[in-house]
Amino acid sequence: MSITFFAFLAAFLIVTALTASEARDMLSAVIALSVFGILMAIIFVILQAPDVALTQAIINSGLVTSLFLVAYSQTRKRGDDPDRENDR
Repeated sequence: MSITFFAFLAAFLIVTALTASEARDMLSAVIALSVFGILMAIIFVILQAPDVALTQAIINSGLVTSLFLVAYSQTRKRGDDPDRENDR
């Protein structure tokens, strides 16, 4: 692999980490975290650690993202009042 490709991946990894931590919308943060996990798996493959890359892809990008999305679907946004749902 060329050093420029690795540098591009590292820079994009930093951008996705900052996006995940600074996102105001929870769904955007979950998607950014999933992209971060996929990028980490790619970097582990480049570093010739396929077992770690596979574990990273399965656990972080698959399982953790699924759990976060289920938790996101169970939460309510600010200002949502369950008593007012009948009025709509």
